[in-house]
Amino acid sequence: MNMFVKTKRIFNKENIKVVWAKRDKIASFTFFCLIIKYILFQGIVNSKNSSRFNLIGVYFTVGPIISHAMFFLIFISIGFLLKKNRGIYYIVLHMLITTLLLLDLFYYRNYGTFLSFYFIKGSEIFNPLNRNLIQIRPIDILLVMDIPFIIKKYNEKKRDSLYKGRNILMFLIMLSISVTKIGCDHYIIDVKDVSKGNIMFFRNSWYPFQTMSNLSPIGYHFFDGIRQFNDSKSIELSKKEKEEISNWYIEKERLLNYKNENEIYKGQLKGKNLIFIQVESLENFVIGEKVQGQEITPNLNRMVKNSFYFNNIYEQTGSGTSADGDLISNTSILPLKSGVAYMDHAANKYNSMPYLMKGLGYNTISTHPEKGGNWNWIHNHKALGYDKIFDVNDYKLDEVIGSGLSDGSLFNQISEKVSKEDMPFFLHMATLTSHGPFDLPGDKKALSLPSELDKNVLGKFFQSINYVDREIGNFMNTLKEKDMLDDTVVVIYGDHTGVHKFYEDKLKGLDVENEKWLEKEMKVPFIIYNENIKGETFNNVGGQIDIMPTVAYLMGVPEEEFNNSAMGRVMFQDNWNFTVLFSGEVVGNPPSDKEKDLMLKGPYISNKIIKGNYFKK
Repeated sequence: MNMFVKTKRIFNKENIKVVWAKRDKIASFTFFCLIIKYILFQGIVNSKNSSRFNLIGVYFTVGPIISHAMFFLIFISIGFLLKKNRGIYYIVLHMLITTLLLLDLFYYRNYGTFLSFYFIKGSEIFNPLNRNLIQIRPIDILLVMDIPFIIKKYNEKKRDSLYKGRNILMFLIMLSISVTKIGCDHYIIDVKDVSKGNIMFFRNSWYPFQTMSNLSPIGYHFFDGIRQFNDSKSIELSKKEKEEISNWYIEKERLLNYKNENEIYKGQLKGKNLIFIQVESLENFVIGEKVQGQEITPNLNRMVKNSFYFNNIYEQTGSGTSADGDLISNTSILPLKSGVAYMDHAANKYNSMPYLMKGLGYNTISTHPEKGGNWNWIHNHKALGYDKIFDVNDYKLDEVIGSGLSDGSLFNQISEKVSKEDMPFFLHMATLTSHGPFDLPGDKKALSLPSELDKNVLGKFFQSINYVDREIGNFMNTLKEKDMLDDTVVVIYGDHTGVHKFYEDKLKGLDVENEKWLEKEMKVPFIIYNENIKGETFNNVGGQIDIMPTVAYLMGVPEEEFNNSAMGRVMFQDNWNFTVLFSGEVVGNPPSDKEKDLMLKGPYISNKIIKGNYFKK
């Protein structure tokens, strides 16, 4: 009872008034301004072209917003350690955070991501398109309009005795509250995952704005620092490790024992333009398939008749999904077992497809119809060696479906761009419209499906793939009209499987005309098309790592240029009929345990290659 009385006396109205009157008004004002500034920043970044203010959709999940404020409170607490000039500290702190927010905003307007400690060690990819980064908009005044008020507040209060001594107790209280709250939220959300993924905090997303939204600006850069100097840092390969990697490639070539009788394919397509089309979520089972008597991919089916078509290519992507598919097709290197190479090692050098094609005198181009910061693809493509890169800022957003520019608009606009490029050229492009959950607008659907199937994710997948197929057909017609198709090789492959990879649970119990549609095959198509090719279908088992060396061989790249860097093989001339999935599962029939053991070691070797930046000069 006595304890209750004492507590009541401490927290009575008069004592609270005294404490409130003695509060650090500059610290309080700074904290309040930073919170408002953070909200304004989020709303501006989230708006169209980051030039307005829009709070709708700022938070992807119900985030730990109180912890967001705690990041600011940590810096506020430091001021109480100063014996003098505490007010000046808050003004400097305020100015520094404001400057950081503005620089983040400017960078986001250009590349769809924020400043990172990674640019310290990868400065060459900081501004991959050499743009003028300082893009000021009228809305930006909201982020600086409070500065005169905090200076005024400081001039009013700087002579108060409150600012002439340290307050260790207040520092400890504020720091303890901040760190405890952040730590508890991290444990509950990230470690225990009590929300089952519905709330995110210290987790990196492929979409930088989501990570920023989950963490707040200060939290974002704190997390980025941890990742770049701990979790994502590169390693220095020892001499022994370099020899181990080199010996792996030597052993691979020895065991492959290429068949010379298939050299008729070598350089068969030399000198022609080359286009890689990485199709979002394209699975192999739809090729040649019909639903209710309707071809799902009528244009790809026709193209196969003039293609080298590999129908047993297995997906090998990891947690990087589309980014991993992009990495593999460009480098023939397996993805990281933990983490995402495009996110953690964006400045890495590889003996990539653009470098191989530049060795043949090709003009190299890449494009994604999305922000360059998504998966860090634009920074990676700069490091991969592309001469010219187009991102969403280089397109007219005349038709947006889902997360970006529609495939139809993309193909129309890129055909105009490449028709003006020096030839021969190599173009690597990625589509977006068939991304899950496959919500295609009604006017874009062309298949007539039963109601149950049409409402199910499988039917939506069929409609989306049918749409992409239609636009690929239109793209081929456009190239023909521009008198380019005959001199162009078009390589089409899936970045990863789609409906079976992410929505397998929604297929259970579905009544379909072909039960095979419900089977999880993990196969993506690999089609090499040119009007003059006499169509051939190859049934040998391979993986996505085999795409790059197979195409390079056809285009006339000398084998010695990629034998010691590509983890895959030329599928025209080998005696292998197996591959290893990301999970470590072996599919197909290895010639012997030697080949099997070698490829099972592949993920270990690729991890060393990526983390050690093995191919850097």
